[in-house]
Amino acid sequence: MSSTLRLAEQLISRPSVTPDDAGCQAILVERLSPLGFKCETIVSGPEHFRVTNLWAKFEGFSPQVQQISVHNAIDLIADSAIDMARIKTLVFVGHTDVVPTGPLEQSHSHPFTPSHRDGKLYGRGTADMKTSIAAMVVAIEEFLAFHPQPSLSIALLITSDEEGPGIDGTVVVCEQLKARGEALDYCIVGEPTSVRQLGDMIKNGRRGTLSGKLTVKGMQGHIAYPQLAKNPIHLFAPVLAELVATRWDEGNDFFPATSWQVSNIHAGTGASNVIPGDLVVDFNFRFCTESTPESLQQRLQAVLSKHQLEYDLKWTLGGLPFLTTPGTLVAAVRGAIHAETGLATELSTTGGTSDGRFIAKICPQVIELGPINASIHQINEHVLVASLEPLKNIYKGVLARLAAA
Repeated sequence: MSSTLRLAEQLISRPSVTPDDAGCQAILVERLSPLGFKCETIVSGPEHFRVTNLWAKFEGFSPQVQQISVHNAIDLIADSAIDMARIKTLVFVGHTDVVPTGPLEQSHSHPFTPSHRDGKLYGRGTADMKTSIAAMVVAIEEFLAFHPQPSLSIALLITSDEEGPGIDGTVVVCEQLKARGEALDYCIVGEPTSVRQLGDMIKNGRRGTLSGKLTVKGMQGHIAYPQLAKNPIHLFAPVLAELVATRWDEGNDFFPATSWQVSNIHAGTGASNVIPGDLVVDFNFRFCTESTPESLQQRLQAVLSKHQLEYDLKWTLGGLPFLTTPGTLVAAVRGAIHAETGLATELSTTGGTSDGRFIAKICPQVIELGPINASIHQINEHVLVASLEPLKNIYKGVLARLAAA
């Protein structure tokens, strides 16, 4: 059994449903500390939703000198003729939390008992994203075995609040790093981005997400006397048609056009003879860099005003779009993928949001790269066992290319 597979199975066996890390990060600390990583646990959130975050950083020193003072470290760098201006930081980002298992009776095997069938590794979190974390750690171990003092700083940021609200996880660590003046140059998020083959697609950006809860106000009444009531469903119908038909922008070379979708509409008392007094509409924009939250809010509210609706509207900005244009990191990732698989990987910004949106605020180059995503969040989630070592090799290849850049 490979080291990557062994570590992946260790992590999968921990029932780390959001926000519980269930000891996964402690396993990582045990692997990283002997390499010379300084590991810091950052706990956040209320008592009923306690989130565990791990920030681990290796700054190019062997374990024998990891306890030296800052001044001595600077002297060591100078004596070794290493130019501080050239040392950049690559951070691997991941999450140990997983979504709930679903009905256990529908699973071929227990979701937190790693199992093998037909060349696949099954278990909750296999694809999203414990095998990525395992591949990252083993890639770092193997890289440092040959490059014990690389001209590249390496870090990991691991959270247990990616599948949940996301307010006490990566975003909290990023805020602390920003306050400390911690510089990050490159980031790889281990989200499952591959479609049919490992490495056939990576994410070099994500759309922003802006949600709204609209309450259209009417007047409740008997359905047989509509003249004495005001039906908010009827009032909203032409507004809905106009919003669905609106072209919010045209997208660009990297992003598809912004989309507006209704996720829920509800009204009424449950009785069939009552006109409802209110209609509640939940909707979401997935928007590209051609639009801003402010412009989308203004345009939507202009439509509501045009139709003279009486309404309340609450907005939630879940994340801004981010984009990494082809450059040093994209070239390193593409080169590592091609060397391992022979594929010319596709750049994409499709799909949902990720913690990359938080990292992008403090790191100029962010890429997402991980295993095939076809089974994520499904019952009987799985990955191909044969993809684990290639994924580890790709991560290791990126390290080597960035260290040589």
